[in-house]
Amino acid sequence: MFTTATKKTNHETRATYLRVASIALLFHAILSTFSAFAFATFLAPPYPSWLSTPRNQEVLAFGFTYGGQTTVVLGAIAGLGFLAYCIGARRALIVFAVSFSLSLASELTGTSTGYPFGVYGYSDQLGYKIAHLVPFNIPTSWFYMLVASLAICGRLLPATDDNRSRWWWALIGGTVLTAWDVSMDPAMVKTHHWIWSVPDLSSRDAFTRFIGTPFFFGMPLTNWLGWLLTGILVARLMLVVVPPSVWAKQVSPSRFPLILYGVNGLLPIAICLGQDMVLAGVLGIIAMAVPLVAALRAERQAPRAGTRVRGMSDAIIVGD
Repeated sequence: MFTTATKKTNHETRATYLRVASIALLFHAILSTFSAFAFATFLAPPYPSWLSTPRNQEVLAFGFTYGGQTTVVLGAIAGLGFLAYCIGARRALIVFAVSFSLSLASELTGTSTGYPFGVYGYSDQLGYKIAHLVPFNIPTSWFYMLVASLAICGRLLPATDDNRSRWWWALIGGTVLTAWDVSMDPAMVKTHHWIWSVPDLSSRDAFTRFIGTPFFFGMPLTNWLGWLLTGILVARLMLVVVPPSVWAKQVSPSRFPLILYGVNGLLPIAICLGQDMVLAGVLGIIAMAVPLVAALRAERQAPRAGTRVRGMSDAIIVGD
């Protein structure tokens, strides 16, 4: 009797995690879609005259202050709730703590020393800054996008738990994450969410000039290298907590993380396409579409044995 009751309680708890995650994902997608539309249309200069009325300026200021923060928090709730459904709340919280702490450490190092990303800083548009340097929602977004990236790995890579496989997973996971930044960095620089302050490199060696000189809409190659390095290291430690076999069996069969990954490409791609950075937008679409399409093709070709679960809809969550 006790065992049956315990199982029922566990099932209800997991169902609650998934329900919360699905609601958060829905509103995360709505806000992301609206933001993408706004920045690609009436928030792209030249601004329409109706935007300059006092009332609309108040609404605009409110949206700039809280819109981005709310969207990221909803994404984190979606990622954490879904992960708790898949692997349990305790392990999900540990994964969050590992990812948040390490990505924050990398960002704090980057904003204070210029390594590993380059010399940059965040504006005040992204909300509360940890140590007056890094907005809290930056490492928060690293968490749920790495969850999505590792879930994609689980559809594409052999799920063995040896050290070599974990490093291979970390490399691919970091690469999938970095694909998000192809359009993200140009878009955020364009909208003044963060600023690059590249020093004079004329006296430096050729290699330093090559990786440190802005070449892609104000962004140097060091930024992508920093994203890749940080993504690999954070993913590798996440794989210590949750090994590849668990990601592949319990997380990857669902389409939930695929939607979470794809939705987060909407805003930066829309900004790039709507604000004279078409090349960045097109390359961003390609970079994010490659892992998403590969993951969906892998599902069709070799469907995994997953449990049918309910969330926003069966079409979103079902793994088989």
